[in-house]
Amino acid sequence: MQFQKAVRKRAKLRLALSGPSGSGKTHGALLIAKGLGGRIAVIDTERESASLYTHLVDFDTLVLSPPFAPERFIEAIGVAAKAGYDVCIIDSITHEWDGSGGCLEINEATAHAKYKGNTWAAWNETTPRHRSFLDSIMQAPMHVIVTMRSKTETVQGDDKKVKKLGMKAVQREGSEYEFSAVLDMEHERHYAVASKDRTNLFAEPHIITAETGTRIMAWLDSGAIPSLSESEATDHMSAIDAASDHDSLKAAFGAAYTAAKKIGDTARMIAFQTKYEARKSQWLAAATTGEAA
Repeated sequence: MQFQKAVRKRAKLRLALSGPSGSGKTHGALLIAKGLGGRIAVIDTERESASLYTHLVDFDTLVLSPPFAPERFIEAIGVAAKAGYDVCIIDSITHEWDGSGGCLEINEATAHAKYKGNTWAAWNETTPRHRSFLDSIMQAPMHVIVTMRSKTETVQGDDKKVKKLGMKAVQREGSEYEFSAVLDMEHERHYAVASKDRTNLFAEPHIITAETGTRIMAWLDSGAIPSLSESEATDHMSAIDAASDHDSLKAAFGAAYTAAKKIGDTARMIAFQTKYEARKSQWLAAATTGEAA
């Protein structure tokens, strides 16, 4: 174990927008994505509602219909990552939890099928699936913005008008802890109010615009470029050099590349790839001449 100086590193955005129907979650998510820049993908569980906002910014959409099992969201996120999108909006992740074929329904079905109706026991199977869904969001190599429906309460204000108030987000309790910021959308004026904010950019309620995304991007870029420690990088390079056969070479390279990719150390990823290709060429040459690599 060893302590080292804490440094805020560059990272991809993990943002959640929560609010009742009509509060501006989709609209706000698209404007923030516009300010972040790059290619935008939208995973749409809201019956193509995101496509009503094509006038705001160019984006591609993947319509996700029931069943809303965690694995289907994971697959969609993977498709967006493989296609090289810079921003992925999931509108909304409420369906993964409380939608048709979502975790609540999955757990109920599992309880009756395998645990004699004991829903508590069934969570031993459902929770890892939900955890994998959240992990796919956290590990995605792009900015991720999610929306969450919130339970709605209707009240009468001092002006005698009926108002919608967004209450608790409809997702598993504690899911908000995974995000860098959570903005609660007010229904009447569409103000965004931070209930969690690691960026310190949302001290005051505000109307979301593309400038919001630009400010977030500036904050993200102000962090230090992530990198492996010198000792860790050296150890990985040595392991690649010391590989005694092609299988161990692939294993050493895989471990090195994965470690660098996990934190976004692009320079080390390239260096490991270069070293691997050099060693691989040696193996091919050795195979031709019959000598040891």
